[in-house]
Amino acid sequence: MSNLFANVPLQWVGPVKITGPEINVEIELPLATYETPLFASVNRGARVATASGGIKAVVIDERMSRSVLFEAPDAVVAFHCLEKIKAAFPKFGTVVATTSRFAKLIDFHSQIAGNLLFIRFEFTTGDASGHNMVTFASEALMTHILELCPELKYESISGNFCTDKKATGVNGILGRGKYVVAELTIPGKLVQKYLKSTPEKIVQLNIRKNLTGTMLAGGLRSANAHYANMLLAFYLATGQDAANIIEGSQGVTQAEVRNGDLWFAATIPNLIVGTVGNGKGLPFVEEVMQKLGCREEREPGANARRLALICSAAVLCGELSLMAALTNPGELMAAHRKLER
Repeated sequence: MSNLFANVPLQWVGPVKITGPEINVEIELPLATYETPLFASVNRGARVATASGGIKAVVIDERMSRSVLFEAPDAVVAFHCLEKIKAAFPKFGTVVATTSRFAKLIDFHSQIAGNLLFIRFEFTTGDASGHNMVTFASEALMTHILELCPELKYESISGNFCTDKKATGVNGILGRGKYVVAELTIPGKLVQKYLKSTPEKIVQLNIRKNLTGTMLAGGLRSANAHYANMLLAFYLATGQDAANIIEGSQGVTQAEVRNGDLWFAATIPNLIVGTVGNGKGLPFVEEVMQKLGCREEREPGANARRLALICSAAVLCGELSLMAALTNPGELMAAHRKLER
């Protein structure tokens, strides 16, 4: 069978101004989606953000995780083996170094359930999102641990304590991928001009919809309107593993009225993106990366952090625009009817 590709509409929207410790740029945002109103919505958010002085964005933390699973004869043996692993952990970095130039072991967490021992290894992975890198490193670590603790038996290279492509509490608490915060202050008059709303209406809706509504629905480490929409569109446009929108969509939207202006922020603790690795060799992805400035000579990891910051701006712009639309009866449906038909 010849190579086949699914064609997804891709557009550039904006530009949007983004500043922070690692970025200072006015740039267009690439989005690939079948939900065509998203292009106009994110574009509107980008316009008001830039007119307001730009989005501030910062990477708080970064790590990729893989949890491995061992079987012990009983819980006591599992506990004693865990103590050995803790004592030996400072030397585990040399094991990881045999598998990759870029993977760096930075931490681990553990859980014992009955006779099962779960170890969640956490790594930095340079400019790669790091799924394969951390799995390869974890395989080597498992082999080393089985030599250190012959009482243990191999159960699985992935024990679901990672957690990969699932919405869990552990990812929100410990982080998986890039932990990014994007924020923006919009003068009240620009909220009215661009968003046809008021700071007070948007703040109230955020509390009642994103916070109260999500709590009533049983949301897990999440309080936002539609982060997944922007994440999917950005992921497809930049050659990412789109299934990572599952944990990526776990984020919190905040809104406050400050001296008559609207302060608006998106916190995304599990933003998984990379600028190298699988999917990045496609011609359109290479073109996108070049345009985003993610092909420059920088220290390992800097290009991936830049991509995460740009992605967070896209999320913020789309979230802001939708929240404003929802304060006006009929606006959301009217936009979909106009732009999708």
